[in-house]
Amino acid sequence: MDLAGWAVTAVAVLLTGISKSGLGGALGGLAVPFMSMWISPRDAVAVMLPILIAMDFVGIRAWRGRADWAELRLLIPAALAGIVLGTLAFGVLSDRVVKGTVGLIAVGFALDRVLRRSRGAVAGPGGRRRGFAWLCGGGAGFTSTLAHAGGPPFMIYLLSRRLPKETFAATSVFFFAAINLAKLPFYLGLDLFSRDTLLMSAMLLPLVPLGVFIGMRLLARIPERPFYLFATAALGLSGAKLLWDALLA
Repeated sequence: MDLAGWAVTAVAVLLTGISKSGLGGALGGLAVPFMSMWISPRDAVAVMLPILIAMDFVGIRAWRGRADWAELRLLIPAALAGIVLGTLAFGVLSDRVVKGTVGLIAVGFALDRVLRRSRGAVAGPGGRRRGFAWLCGGGAGFTSTLAHAGGPPFMIYLLSRRLPKETFAATSVFFFAAINLAKLPFYLGLDLFSRDTLLMSAMLLPLVPLGVFIGMRLLARIPERPFYLFATAALGLSGAKLLWDALLA
């Protein structure tokens, strides 16, 4: 990549770290489409996976003991099934189809939450919906395998649960740590890694602790209600970005 490519990628990696540590990974899919302007999407996902795993380990250290394991026990098995399906679909489904579908769902959910809030009809926590959890968890595993874009499906479920913001952030960190580690053997089986992708990952790794640190500091300063408004906005923006990428593909 040229200098512009490295600069854009560095900003995207920073935003990914901030998002993963404070907003449930809503903007975690930014780096791959930006990097794909200079390198192939296959190389982009290979470069990002070691970086995402490093972010997850930093986040686990910071958020240990705060995740909602009842939610994770519903979501992680579904995500593992989604990873298997995503691996089978790798190279069959186009990035355009996957990004467009996920983007449309994310934008629709964000608009629905805004409209419900404006009418004063935001749903309470309610009971757990196993089917909904499997749909969102499986969708997160599937889209994360293809483009590291698992944030929107995951956030659709977690926003509906209305967890405290610290629990929200911690649960997202542990969820993505599990699915990113689970993707590693599948990526090895698909022969996505090369000397060049691993070298590029190593050069970007110093940005990991900085992004996570900024995300945690921002989360500590945001009150509960603005946090959920901001998270909903981030979900909508990430969906709009995926739709834009799909239209331009």
